[in-house]
Amino acid sequence: MTLTEYMASLAGKRVAVIGAGVSNRPLVGLLADTGADTAVYDRSTPDSLGDFYSEYAARGVTFHLGENYLDGLDGDVIFRTPSFLPTQPALAKAAAWGALVTSEMEVFLRLCPCPVIAVTGSDGKTTTTTLIARMLEAAGRKVWLGGNIGRPLLADVDDMAPEDAAVLELSSFQLHSMTCAPDVAVITNIAPNHLDIHRDYQDYIDAKRQIFLNQRPEAKLVLNHDNAVTAACAGEAKCRIWWFSRRQAVGPGVYLAPDGTIRARLPDGEERAVMAAGDIRIPGMHNVENVMCAMAAVWDLVPPEAMARVAREFTGVPHRLETVRVHNSVRYINDSIASSPDRTIAGLACFPEKVILIAGGKDKGVPFDKLGPAVCEHVKKLFLTGLTAEKIRAAVLAAPAYRPGAPEIQVMEDFTETVKAAAAAAAPGDTVLLSPASTSFDRFKNFEQRGEAFRRIIEEME
Repeated sequence: MTLTEYMASLAGKRVAVIGAGVSNRPLVGLLADTGADTAVYDRSTPDSLGDFYSEYAARGVTFHLGENYLDGLDGDVIFRTPSFLPTQPALAKAAAWGALVTSEMEVFLRLCPCPVIAVTGSDGKTTTTTLIARMLEAAGRKVWLGGNIGRPLLADVDDMAPEDAAVLELSSFQLHSMTCAPDVAVITNIAPNHLDIHRDYQDYIDAKRQIFLNQRPEAKLVLNHDNAVTAACAGEAKCRIWWFSRRQAVGPGVYLAPDGTIRARLPDGEERAVMAAGDIRIPGMHNVENVMCAMAAVWDLVPPEAMARVAREFTGVPHRLETVRVHNSVRYINDSIASSPDRTIAGLACFPEKVILIAGGKDKGVPFDKLGPAVCEHVKKLFLTGLTAEKIRAAVLAAPAYRPGAPEIQVMEDFTETVKAAAAAAAPGDTVLLSPASTSFDRFKNFEQRGEAFRRIIEEME
C-alpha cells in the first residue's frame, strides 16, 4: 500500500491525533488533505501552538486543548504521541469500544518501501543510529533518518525508493505495544529507565522487545553480548543474530580483541580485522561499543573499509560528551543526553582525571545507588540542582568510598547559578561536565534545550 492509498482509506473517518508536537504535525497536515474528520488533542493553548493552530483550525481541524484535553476522546482511528502509552486510561477505554490505536511510526513501518534498520536501547541509541546512517551513506545509499532522531518520515514514504534505506531510532514509548518487523533490529543495551512512565522495569523491557518479536527469519537482530537483558533476547528471536562485545570474541559479530583491534567474526567462521579502537574519534569505551554495534548492523551492506573511515571521522552528536568551549584552560563538556545514572557513569569513565560534575533534574524512578560510587571515584566537586539533587547527594554520601569533602558537594536551586558556580570552582586544567543523570523536564522542554542553556551560559562567560 502506498501513502496515498493509506490516506485515502481514512477519508470520511473520524481521526484523532493525540499530541501536537513535532512528530505529529506533518501527520495532521496529511490528514487535513484527505478529508478525514480530524481532531487534535493536546494540553497546549492556542497561543502556544501559534501558526500551527491558526492554519489547521482554518482548514477545519478541531482542537481539544487545555488541562482536560482528553475528555471525550473519540475517533475511529487514534494516533498517539510517543510518550502517551496505550495503557493510559483514555486510550485503553477508546480501544475497548473499538477505536484503532496506532501511531505515525507504526503506520510508517507498514508503508515504508525500502529496508528498515531500527535501533533501540537505554543508552547509545542516537550515536549508533547516526553511525549506521553515515556508514550506509559512505557505501552510496540514500538514507532516510528518522524516528526519535531526525524528523517524522511518514510524509516522505512516496518519495522513497526500494534501494534506499530507512534508519530509525525507536524509544520504548514508540515501541510499546507496536507491531513492527524491521529488516535489521538493534538493541544497544537495556538498563532501568523511564520508570516514571512505564508500569515497572519489566514493562520497559517488554517495550524494547517489540523491536524484534515479529521479525522474519531472514532478518537480522544485533544484540549486546555484555548486557544480560539484551543477551537473553536471543532465546526469543526467530531471525539471524549478530553480537557485539568489548569483553570477549563473539560470532557472528564484532568484538574488541585484547590487542585493541576491532575484529569481526563472520558466520562462516572467518575473522576480519577492521580497525584499531584507538582510532575512533569520539571518546569513551561506550562509544567503542556504539561503533561495533553499528558495524554489526551494516556488515552485509557496507564494506569494512567504509565503516572504519566513518568511525575515524565521526566527531559525535551534539549534547553527547560535546566540548562546547575551552576557556582559561578549563574544558566544558555538554553531556545533557545523560538522563540516567548509567549514562552519567559511562560519561565519567571517559575522563582520566577527576572532573567537576553538574547533575540533577527530574526524577524518573531510577535508583541512584550505582551513581554514588562512580561519583566518588571520578568527581572532585559535585554541583547538584533540580528535583533529584537530594537523592543524588544521598547516594554519594552512602557510597563506601565517600569521605567528607571527597567530593565536595553543593546543592543549588537555580540551573544558571549552578553552572556559574561550577565554572567559578574550576582551575586551569579542570574539566566541567554537565551530565545530569536525570531528565530535563523539571525545567526544560527536553535535553537539547538543557544542553543549549548550558552552552549559552558557558559561551557568555568572559
